Amino acid sequence: MIATQALHEAGQSLWLDHLTRELLNQGTLRHYINDLAVTGLTSNPTIFDQAIRRGEGYDESIRAGLERGLRGEALFFQLALEDLTRAAALFQGLHHQTQGEDGWVSLEVSPLLAWQPVPTLEQVLMLHARASLPNLFIKIPGTHPGLRAIEEAIYAGVPVNVTLLFSVEQYLAAANAYMRGIERRLEDGRSPDVPSVASLFVSRWDKAVQGKVPESLRNRLGIAVAQRTYRAHCALHESRRARHLESEGAALQKLLWASTGTKDPSAPDTLYVESLVAPDTINTMPESTLLAFADHGRVGSPLRRDGGDCEKVIEEFVSAGVDVESLAEQLQREGSDSFTKSWNDLMACLVEKSEALGVSQGAVR
Repeated sequence: MIATQALHEAGQSLWLDHLTRELLNQGTLRHYINDLAVTGLTSNPTIFDQAIRRGEGYDESIRAGLERGLRGEALFFQLALEDLTRAAALFQGLHHQTQGEDGWVSLEVSPLLAWQPVPTLEQVLMLHARASLPNLFIKIPGTHPGLRAIEEAIYAGVPVNVTLLFSVEQYLAAANAYMRGIERRLEDGRSPDVPSVASLFVSRWDKAVQGKVPESLRNRLGIAVAQRTYRAHCALHESRRARHLESEGAALQKLLWASTGTKDPSAPDTLYVESLVAPDTINTMPESTLLAFADHGRVGSPLRRDGGDCEKVIEEFVSAGVDVESLAEQLQREGSDSFTKSWNDLMACLVEKSEALGVSQGAVR
């Protein structure tokens, strides 16, 4: 059995962290679904920026959007929703088959709003209504201000992918925001069936401490933080509060492993896939990691619900001078800054493309 199918058999969903028009037009995404057990995908501005710059696949849509008066963010969301609508259709059968458990695609709000809850919520509601897709998550950063937007979006009935989570504390804050939104819906007599996933970023931990800790600790922090978070996730789902919500018909928030491409060339390219097998979770991986895992990956023992040796490993990092709590906050800020840079690059790319197509962007709308 191919490794990707074995991962699926182990109870973990495998999502692709990649989407381009080329992937759709050439039938590659359909191949990944049919042959590599891919059951969902995520997207982000960096991926779209690279795809738009690389060729002419978006030129016709860009020209049509510009002629309709779309500029800047409005133009980008039009392009992204064109792709995501096609991708969502490919996953729709699976989405129905699993009763909404799987088969999702994700669209990110503007990272410029990561620290502004009210504008974030306004954009979330706009994108959800505009897309009108049953299997679309809107990605909201799990920053402290973003927690309010997460709760309000869930209360409004919008499925949310909470992104930019790096620690168990950040995860629990996002999970609590999700549950508050569901509890408010129940209080008002509304359906509690509003799905959500919480995305914990893994590999960036190891990149942040590379060269700053003993070699024996190389590429071990991200996995230890993931183990710690999985333990908290399991405990939360077993709590009286979560059991009550589940009994009322709520779909408990799933844990998603993000940033699972190996950033250290000396490490196995399937490290964060093989190390984070856990039932009822999701691993969203870059295309290169997907292909590597399909080629030579192996599905090992699942994560222990008690976190295994995570506390011992994290304590070794603390002894080596790593302030784990402060680093989590730093990684979230840096992640937000990185997404903002990618967003600005994407907006500049659209200006360049419009000029190359002989259509001036004029005033941004």
